[in-house]
Amino acid sequence: MGNIILEMKNIIKEFPNVRALDNVNLKVEEGEIHALVGENGAGKSTLMNVLSGVYPYGTYEGDIIYNGEVCQFHKIKDSEEKGIVIIHQELALVPQMSIGENMFLGNEKGKKNAIDWNETYKDADKYIKMVGLTESSHVLIKDIGTGKQQLVEIAKALAKHAKLLILDEPTSSLNETDSRALLDLMLEFKKQGMTMIIITHKLNEVVYVADKITVIRDGTTVETMDCKKDDIDEARIIKGMVGRELTDRFPKRHDVAIGDVNLEVQNWSVEHPIYEGRKVVDNVNFNVKKGEVVGIYGLMGAGRTELSMSIFGQSYGSNITGKLIVKGQEITLKSPRQAIDAGIAYVTESRKVNGLVLTNSIKINTSLANMKDVSEKSIIDADKEYAVAVEYKEKLKTKTPTVEQNVGNLSGGNQQKVLLSKWMFANPDILILDEPTRGIDVGAKYEIYCIINQLVADGKSVVMISSELPEVIGMSDRIYVMNEGKFITEMPASEATQENIMAAIIQSGKGE
Repeated sequence: MGNIILEMKNIIKEFPNVRALDNVNLKVEEGEIHALVGENGAGKSTLMNVLSGVYPYGTYEGDIIYNGEVCQFHKIKDSEEKGIVIIHQELALVPQMSIGENMFLGNEKGKKNAIDWNETYKDADKYIKMVGLTESSHVLIKDIGTGKQQLVEIAKALAKHAKLLILDEPTSSLNETDSRALLDLMLEFKKQGMTMIIITHKLNEVVYVADKITVIRDGTTVETMDCKKDDIDEARIIKGMVGRELTDRFPKRHDVAIGDVNLEVQNWSVEHPIYEGRKVVDNVNFNVKKGEVVGIYGLMGAGRTELSMSIFGQSYGSNITGKLIVKGQEITLKSPRQAIDAGIAYVTESRKVNGLVLTNSIKINTSLANMKDVSEKSIIDADKEYAVAVEYKEKLKTKTPTVEQNVGNLSGGNQQKVLLSKWMFANPDILILDEPTRGIDVGAKYEIYCIINQLVADGKSVVMISSELPEVIGMSDRIYVMNEGKFITEMPASEATQENIMAAIIQSGKGE
């Protein structure tokens, strides 16, 4: 056994009405990549927040032993001074500031309240070079892609002299190419002696990088697997996470009759809202039928989200042209409210920013898109609103002690279920699902896939946008492939493979 750099012993953390961590134990060896896996709500992020001081000493029970020393972190700065640095799933960068400014924000270079900008940018350039970025540290964060922003976060951690780096869902917003590049960077850091803990729901990534895997289920430690000694594959990890074997990752859809076209988009073009004349969607044509799941796949920046938001009441873009035909009738939608009234729902990829009101309860969030059905003469019927929330909580198996719970206190998977509940209660005919399973575990994904299947069985039409090719192929009836704002091919899912979809993107003129 190597040197144990970190031991967390008998950690207990409670929130109102729930014990999030129940005597959790974790040992991490120096110089290894240790994966922390489990279903949404299992307690993974909570455990790391205890470790990093987000939840300060005194708000939990148990011991943190780091480099042989019992530690009591009262704030994040305390853990960072020991070399423990956490990178959260939501990137903590200021878009209007430069890479260099972001890297040393709160940790400024200089003396006597005067920032030394020469030293700031010199050091920033040194660290961003270490993570493989070629941009100048003077470039603004808003002008680089999400994959490069993730690298800035890692460079920021290196600038804090990280010895134990915690990465919480580092690839959840990245395409496959950027994800693999980030994983390879982690392996390079391991060669240099850095210790890392990674939380991810992408089990292929766990198999690729991890030396050991600790499984947490329902707030308790289930087991730790040694990838060098044990025969570890995705099926073995899933069994530990969910307590059973999951033989089919995508539930079968039975005898769903595909009917008439519910939504048709013709010659649809959208310009960037700021950069006049720059097309982000270029002459797109597609349709989705009643009882059908249509997948849209493309690399990051292909224009998928811009397309879906522009359809949803022109909530993105400028100079939008083309035709929308809903149930055979051409319509013009100039606001999300008009889109909802026309039977279209858009489930955003950004549930925490645009999808949910995190400081409000499950009950209030569930009824937000359809308040008329829980109101009488513009007065909300609180009993009816509560009953609706409970109905969808049970229907979608949302894990929460009460629908009065604030959505911000839920795990990512359960937040996603509340977001789906909100739009299902609006009773749309057409649902556009933008990254519906981003950042959630394999068990919760399966449940959401079952919900999608039930929606189309009920005669709804589903457009599913996803960055995960296996998901697009496994859930769709037809697939459109998008690149640089254009649809470059259409194929039935029965003929689709990861290879021929990626080949189509590369042949269209640009691959990543």
